[in-house]
Amino acid sequence: ARDMFRRAVRSGVKIAFGTDAGVSPHGSSAREFALMVDFGGMSPAASLRTTAAAAELLGLGGLIGTIEKGKEADIVAVPGDPLKDIHVTERVLFVMKGGKVSLTAPRQ
Repeated sequence: ARDMFRRAVRSGVKIAFGTDAGVSPHGSSAREFALMVDFGGMSPAASLRTTAAAAELLGLGGLIGTIEKGKEADIVAVPGDPLKDIHVTERVLFVMKGGKVSLTAPRQ
């Protein structure tokens, strides 16, 4: 599977973040970014762009998928730079949905 994924990335196949398989606990999907980087040969930036690819493939690219004026403002904050350490995406500090913070991590 790793080799096939790497070949798909090298061949320019559009990779979309997310799953409908329901095979992992809720809230653990960010591990997918690390798998794309650590085993799939993607750069951290390319792995993060798979959220935009998912929005485009669902026909929702004009509403979600990137941070731009006029879009939904669905974002997460993480404790660090995911371009340097993609694993920080697994430690969400807050979730913003539609421009409003809807979930905040408990203070440590």
